[in-house]
Amino acid sequence: DLLLVMPTGAGKSLCYQLPGIARGATTLVISPLIALMEDQAEKLQQQGFRAERIHSGRDRLESRRVCQEYLAGELDFLYIAPERLAVQGFPEFLARRTPGLVAIDEAHCISMWGHDFRPEYRRLRERIPTLRPAPVIALTATATPLVQKDIVAQLGLVDCKQSIHGFRRDNLEIELVEIPPSLRPQALLKVLSDPNRRPAIVYAPTRKAADEQAEVLQAAEYRAAPYHAGMTGADRDRAQSGFLGGDIDVVVATIAFGMGIDKPDVRSVIHTGLPSSIEGYYQEIGRAGRDGLPSKAILLYGWVDRKTHEFFLDRDYPAPEKLTAVFRSLSDKPIAVDDLPNPFDSDPRQREMGIQKLWMHGGIRFDSEERAIRGDDGWLESYQRQREHKIEQLDLVTEFTRSQACRMLGLIRHFGDLEDSLKPCGRCDTCNEGACIVKKFREPTAQEAGVLKGVFLSLREQDCQSVGKLFREIAEPRKMKRVNYERLVDAAVRADLARIQNDSFVNDQGQQIDFRRIRLTSDGRATPDPASCVRLPAEGAGLPPAKKERSAKKAGARRKKDSANGRPGGTQMGLGSVPPRAGADELLASGLRSWRKSEAQRRGVPAFMIFNNLTLDALVEAKPTSEAELLGVPGVGAGIAKKYGGKLIQIIRSAGS
Repeated sequence: DLLLVMPTGAGKSLCYQLPGIARGATTLVISPLIALMEDQAEKLQQQGFRAERIHSGRDRLESRRVCQEYLAGELDFLYIAPERLAVQGFPEFLARRTPGLVAIDEAHCISMWGHDFRPEYRRLRERIPTLRPAPVIALTATATPLVQKDIVAQLGLVDCKQSIHGFRRDNLEIELVEIPPSLRPQALLKVLSDPNRRPAIVYAPTRKAADEQAEVLQAAEYRAAPYHAGMTGADRDRAQSGFLGGDIDVVVATIAFGMGIDKPDVRSVIHTGLPSSIEGYYQEIGRAGRDGLPSKAILLYGWVDRKTHEFFLDRDYPAPEKLTAVFRSLSDKPIAVDDLPNPFDSDPRQREMGIQKLWMHGGIRFDSEERAIRGDDGWLESYQRQREHKIEQLDLVTEFTRSQACRMLGLIRHFGDLEDSLKPCGRCDTCNEGACIVKKFREPTAQEAGVLKGVFLSLREQDCQSVGKLFREIAEPRKMKRVNYERLVDAAVRADLARIQNDSFVNDQGQQIDFRRIRLTSDGRATPDPASCVRLPAEGAGLPPAKKERSAKKAGARRKKDSANGRPGGTQMGLGSVPPRAGADELLASGLRSWRKSEAQRRGVPAFMIFNNLTLDALVEAKPTSEAELLGVPGVGAGIAKKYGGKLIQIIRSAGS
């Protein structure tokens, strides 16, 4: 068995394809994305190999044919989704002719400490023994040492070798720019004005931002297109195929874009918001420069981005005391989910996420009638650890933006690449200011020079003091904002005049309080005027504000559309606010519930994992009869539309006829 951790584009697929061919039997590949399966199977077929796939996007007759070919030993590669192993009888079917090799792609999905944890991956461990004696290779591009250890444990890999290397990208120039959201479209235009920085992928923080930034680029006559889960499959396919074929130069996307995209000549990857994790960020910038030629990775961020992430974190990972209130109401006697207490401030989305987290951590179980039963008492510790880890991931991203060390070296250390030279890259914004495109620097103001002089005088009397203490004593009396003071400290570190070290203490309430200390370097002690050696990032990088292209009429139309889709700006009905249904609507609701229950039983998961009651109510109200209409229903994203869209539309049409 082997755990292989290599960066995006480094050739992980080859590491199971070659051994699989050499072993002379079918290689079973477990992959989380339909698009990834389709892309890899097609490429293998083009090379003359017998590669097939079974997933929810294929019809039953095609899947049956593939199963027959597998049993007959006619396949070199078979790709399946992890959910397929939960289908009754399917693991037993595979065991009738065990594979020669089992490859688990995107293996970080099995770990709750990973950036993309998926519950269905957790069931792989109980399925793997039926596929033995085949060796297992787990592959991922984004696993920290903690996640690496968890992958091995969760898969039950025995005598597992580990290969973790190759994270350095010598052709990638990383630039981080603190800039307000209003100036990011202008920064985008500045970066992409040079044709040598295209093709490019722009990662936007929201669907709305992706649409708006694509509009800005289109108005400037760039060949650009948005890509996100709110678009129809046909529109997404057009954007993707246009980008891969060279008809589109820039895709402005949410993180839904990129997995399995093999385009070697992407010259720039630009983030217009703070990523939620370093793992996700590294995976995304890894899509630039796969051909080995010089490429750019530019991150435009601000402190406001962190607030956005914290909002979604609180929604998706509710406070433990709220989940505890639900758990205490449970017993061995089944209770309807709708009768559970609602400590979630009447937020229906948070309530659904809370119940889901309780189920994932074992605090709640469901009987055959989808009624809730008390689970294991140990759920709380597990949930708290996962929630704290999510907060820690956000802290690490924030720390990455503040670091004055080499950007590439920081990423290499994060992933624990023990084979690297650990030398600075010489290309990023901290190693080479002259290579920056958006980021500009300026001299300190008189106020900043005075504060810096006061800090250095204090440190020469007593070195290694608290950064916060020095702010209160020197900067705050001069009416300097804390954020500006922190930038000044960071600039002194970047100029090699000072060093920062982390420290902590335990307060009277027993809480650990983390803080930073600053100490002078030998150059810092010898420099009579530290302000003359320091350069600060220019506010807004000297960019003019973006022009408002859209009229008030267009903005009003978008607000109306957002309201209809249950997005911010509109109102959303809470639990229990659905009006009484007419007979036909109740018949449709019953049909959807019945199908959802059978699909959940087939997959071996609770019904809400297919889609929740809020989405069911919205489907009944909207009655979509096309994919475009389906994607306009609150709670329906590209995943539900792709997996179940055809069946849902069929049920809705049947109920209305």
